[in-house]
Amino acid sequence: MELRMIRNSLSRRQRAGVRGAVKTPWLNSPTVHVKGRWRVAEVWMAFGHLATMPVQRRRSKSGVSEAGPTLRGWRGVVSVAAEFMREVLVIGHRNPDPDAICSAIGYAEFKRRTGLREAVAARCGDTNERIDFILNTFCVPSPKFVADVSPRVSDVMETHVLSVGPEATATEALAMMDNANVRVLPILDAERRCRALVSVFKASKFFFPAAGRAFDSRRVIGTLRGLTRALKGRMICAFEPDREDDLILMIGAMKSSSFLQRLQSYPPEKLIVLVGDRSDIQTHAVQARVRALVVTGGLAVEDEISAAARANEVSLLISPFDTATSAMLCRAAIPVRHVQEEHFLSFHKDEPIARVRDVATASAFGAFPVVDDEKRVVGILTKSDFLKPVDRKLILVDHNELSQAVTGADQVEILEIIDHHRIGALRTQQPILFRNEPVGSTSTIVADCFLRYGVELPSSIAGVLLSGLVADTLNLTSPTTTARDAEVLARLEKLAGVNAKDFTDKLFASGSILVSRAPAQAITADCKEYVEGPWRYSVAQIEELGFDNFRQRKVTVQEALSTYRERHAYLFSALLVTDVVEQTSLLLLAGDAAFVETIDYPEVEPGIFEMAGIVSRKKQLLPYLTHQLARLPAPKP
Repeated sequence: MELRMIRNSLSRRQRAGVRGAVKTPWLNSPTVHVKGRWRVAEVWMAFGHLATMPVQRRRSKSGVSEAGPTLRGWRGVVSVAAEFMREVLVIGHRNPDPDAICSAIGYAEFKRRTGLREAVAARCGDTNERIDFILNTFCVPSPKFVADVSPRVSDVMETHVLSVGPEATATEALAMMDNANVRVLPILDAERRCRALVSVFKASKFFFPAAGRAFDSRRVIGTLRGLTRALKGRMICAFEPDREDDLILMIGAMKSSSFLQRLQSYPPEKLIVLVGDRSDIQTHAVQARVRALVVTGGLAVEDEISAAARANEVSLLISPFDTATSAMLCRAAIPVRHVQEEHFLSFHKDEPIARVRDVATASAFGAFPVVDDEKRVVGILTKSDFLKPVDRKLILVDHNELSQAVTGADQVEILEIIDHHRIGALRTQQPILFRNEPVGSTSTIVADCFLRYGVELPSSIAGVLLSGLVADTLNLTSPTTTARDAEVLARLEKLAGVNAKDFTDKLFASGSILVSRAPAQAITADCKEYVEGPWRYSVAQIEELGFDNFRQRKVTVQEALSTYRERHAYLFSALLVTDVVEQTSLLLLAGDAAFVETIDYPEVEPGIFEMAGIVSRKKQLLPYLTHQLARLPAPKP
């Protein structure tokens, strides 16, 4: 009956909430019967609408944080959705070579000029001296480094956090929850670190104690200042208004004699008395020196009673609400730290969604603070956030196998693939543009996109694409070279104002990876992983001007190759060291003895084979290795 009186006392605007707050979806929560009919959620609606107040624009003394516009939906935050990554990453393979970098830069430019403004060139590995030479020559910035595109917590979390401070009242917290249609709020300190959570479920245990603790329903915990805020009332006089008390609620709805008798049952300094305009009850309460007297209904207090209250140091408050409503709100003046969830789960913003999903969904908590490296709260994650699509898309260039792609590529949408290698095992969820051509470089295909469709090709981008083409075809001398490569290169020379032969000489003389990097880094600078049936293996290539640098370091290079193979449990790891001047190569092989024995090229030293005329990993070495693999017996299950 009391709860129905509270709800019926609200005006239509109060029931709807201020500033157009929408009806809460909490009515869909599991039914918890209170006095036969009301749900806990409905009771909270009553509290929230009664306490609804304009959203604060700055931190108040109570610790209520800045909030934004009213939000629809089930979240512990303001309604501004998380800013998903809108970029479309145009990205080459791991351990990128010049063609992977140059084609990414070029195709991102082509996509932007043809309408996809979100296209951004990216890389998932370090550049090297030759790549840096290309970028510096044509004054083009290095592509954005992206090590992992796996969906992260930060991709789906809500970023505008609605929170309260430890001294905020339950009334204020409930009003914010009701305005934003949320069930959980983080309690943040001044450094925005989460100390606890306040939730409808946990707070309901205080407001609706178990049957054996009926007396607890009369407890009022808080300060007189917080109580005044909860009531939206005013103080006539107050003594130690910021002192926190644990008081007993008494309503003066009885005859004077009965009230006097009840007064004697409790210590007066522990009492807060609620009464309307019954001057006799007010007088008795003041004379008994109760802690506080709340006059309800916004009714005036006689001057004599006000004077007596000051003389007896009785705090006197005026509530605009009726007695039943005021009683409920007095209970809601409790600081949120008394009804908080001290134990909670939080996640780092950079944690992969795949890692936290099972933990979060199995948890009893409904919301999880998201923190940065300094443990500051930067967002809120709820279970329904896992249903959000991650707006991150990829365009793969110079590769089409997931084993060579940036980490997490299998978890995001791939829009296109532009490549000139063999087609590996890759599945997509929907049809995509897949342009795969048997030419010498992916840069050739990208340049052809500009030329074929009449899209303006800036000289700097033309120079970059020329660089990728000559690097991958060894300036048209590689066996992978086609007539189309030569045609495109001639066009690029004119557009870039560069002589291809002179530039190629400078490019390969710009630095030796064997000299500038440690062996462990050198052997992975241009390394790709392949899967062939049951076998996994890697093939790397280093291009040099002669073999002198290699011969000085061959022992440490072989050791690094062996270690790399063992760490990844490959069947074998191969390294092709190519002399771009003499157009010949040496093959270093670390791996299974049975496979090494199948290599029928001259073995000039243990684990080193001379491969005269072999300069292309894609067209010459890889087909040979796959042919030799076919000679091996299938592994036992």
